[in-house]
Amino acid sequence: MEHFVTLFDIGFLPQGMALHASLLAQGEPFQLWVVCMDEPVEQALEKLGLEHLTVIPVRDVEARHPRLLDVKPGRGRGEYCWTMTSFSVEHVLHLRPDAVRVTYVDADVCLFGPASRILGEMDASGAHVLITDHAFAPEYEQTGVAGRFCVQFVPFRNSPRGREILAWWQDRCIEWCFARVEDGKFGDQMYLDQWPLLWKDDVAILKDVALTLAPWNVEFLLPRGAARGIYHFHTLRLFDGWAVNQWHSYRIGRRIGTSIYRPYLASLHRAKETLAQLGIEVPLPKAKSGFKVRYDRFWKVLKHIEGWARI
Repeated sequence: MEHFVTLFDIGFLPQGMALHASLLAQGEPFQLWVVCMDEPVEQALEKLGLEHLTVIPVRDVEARHPRLLDVKPGRGRGEYCWTMTSFSVEHVLHLRPDAVRVTYVDADVCLFGPASRILGEMDASGAHVLITDHAFAPEYEQTGVAGRFCVQFVPFRNSPRGREILAWWQDRCIEWCFARVEDGKFGDQMYLDQWPLLWKDDVAILKDVALTLAPWNVEFLLPRGAARGIYHFHTLRLFDGWAVNQWHSYRIGRRIGTSIYRPYLASLHRAKETLAQLGIEVPLPKAKSGFKVRYDRFWKVLKHIEGWARI
């Protein structure tokens, strides 16, 4: 069985539910561990009682690692979540010492194919950690700002070397983890660029980059056919009234909008209905600007920086 861990607060609960639903849909044995970044999402997940999902209160992780609380006051909400990423993996390894590996996955990721397609490369390589390229399309190249590798899907083998790399990442993120580029660092992410240099063959780089799609590469890597791995719904956000905004400036065409974004919006809509039935409220921020369109025309506005739909 594969163990996955993610983290989010109440505002990201629908995306977390969509991630969980996509894992279920693939039919592979899994356990999803969720580090709850606030009490409302902890209570909501307990009420939802989703199968193959285990709740981890953030206070439990902080109790084991008091140095997190030392840096917490100086970090923004997003920065603290990035700081917590490596500790969430370690905490699952602590709770399940029998796990073969634990994979960190961003809450706004959705599986369109079996996770084993990605993890199979790690198994074949014999590496203790697997990292994935941003694989930017040429017109969106931003490695100097975001780093070569993306913290979106990072498996760690439960081995001395895997734990060594993880501990190194924890130390670096305690030292510095901010939402700005500084001295070759950005958040928790650009640290990954050093791993192939420091640990060489112990760190595998996913070769089939088309298994990790995102707005910055999908039109380039998937000129035809269907998604086979994960899709990272970067900057897709929910607002008051369950309006959906995709505010990035990457061009997404009709085919991708229909085959990837529409199913994801449908999954968010199902999450909305489930939450309403249970009386669980998700406090969503108010939308500041933009225009609204029908759900079935959402693909058209993906070409705009400010594009809205309701689910």
